[in-house]
Amino acid sequence: MRAVAKIAGHIYFVLGMILFVITMLIVFIPIWLISFLPEPQRAKALHPVFRLWMGIYMPLVGCPIIRKGKEHFKKGENYVVVTNHNSLVDIPVSSPWIPGPNKTLAKIEMSRIPIFGVIYKTGSILVDRKKENSRKSSFNEMQRVLGMGVHLCLYPEGTRNKTKEPIQRFYDGAFIAAIKAQKPVMPGVIFNTGRILPHDKKAWARPLPIRFHFLEPVPTEGMTMNDVAALKEKVHTLMTDYYLAHK
Repeated sequence: MRAVAKIAGHIYFVLGMILFVITMLIVFIPIWLISFLPEPQRAKALHPVFRLWMGIYMPLVGCPIIRKGKEHFKKGENYVVVTNHNSLVDIPVSSPWIPGPNKTLAKIEMSRIPIFGVIYKTGSILVDRKKENSRKSSFNEMQRVLGMGVHLCLYPEGTRNKTKEPIQRFYDGAFIAAIKAQKPVMPGVIFNTGRILPHDKKAWARPLPIRFHFLEPVPTEGMTMNDVAALKEKVHTLMTDYYLAHK
């Protein structure tokens, strides 16, 4: 049975990638045209396209998205949305299913992939982590995005979780951005993406429903940079406890 499951997982992975490329080519032209719009019009036009694309693609590959807690997003407010990060599958889950236009911080390397790179950078704030000036520029851009009323989606673990911990320790960046902009932090917990595309298996995947749950936002009004560590720990505890209680 293990051999059959291994082969089936490889076949599923290849078919999933083929479907991804086919659907990507269909949405490429409208996304390319949207890329010429200024912000925040670009983010507002892009979000429904991403949502339609992934709203078709994810169920097609047997991974429907089940959301909970979207009522925590209040009309007229924007948030720093922080989510756990277990797999590359988190990317097509998080941004399209956050209620409302949003931008995410993304590694510049993936923007160099033909065709996909155009789509990737249209919805992202790019950062070259090897360059100090790029990191500073990306932080300024995050503040600009929040100032425009657009949500910011960040993975505070910094990289995919390949440890045995339910959620890795957080970096400060997301919480500095939230406090500096005086925007609430919206914790988001994603389930099953690490099981769909495990980090320890190459070119292997399996279909599972994905749950994306939003918790109550944590306000930052009145906080200063002295509160970054406490805010970070509070959000990490909230997300870890929720993850363990609902996994």
